[in-house]
Amino acid sequence: MLAAIVCGLIFGAGLAISDMINPGRVLAFLDVAGSWDPSLAFVMGGALIPSAGAYIIRGRRPAPLLDDRFCVPANRSIDWKLVTGSGLFGLGWGLVGFCPGPAVAALSTGRWEAVLFVAAMLVGMYLYRFTANAFRTTQQIEVSPPPP
Repeated sequence: MLAAIVCGLIFGAGLAISDMINPGRVLAFLDVAGSWDPSLAFVMGGALIPSAGAYIIRGRRPAPLLDDRFCVPANRSIDWKLVTGSGLFGLGWGLVGFCPGPAVAALSTGRWEAVLFVAAMLVGMYLYRFTANAFRTTQQIEVSPPPP
């Protein structure tokens, strides 16, 4: 838990220092036909350096320092949930300039846009859980064994 908090604080500080909690900067990066601002590309490129280092270290270690195993997703399939979620992520990011990480970090600034975005994000997460549970078809049916 401590490692997650420290990593989250470092991530949020990095977003704030690079001004990625400012949706105007993100929208300017996506406006390639207008007043394009390439600074987001440098931030993303800079993030590749520690990420690459972490993957190299992960490959050489049997377990992380504060856990007994690495938590790596086992599902490697591309399904409709992944494609739909990615599309919604990109659509939201392109329309308003926020994605979940920077929006949560921007809550510290008190910007009403961040508050509205995070509230809408939480409603969307709830609606997904509600609809996923409502349409789940994996109910277990008990079958008694055949008579001897």
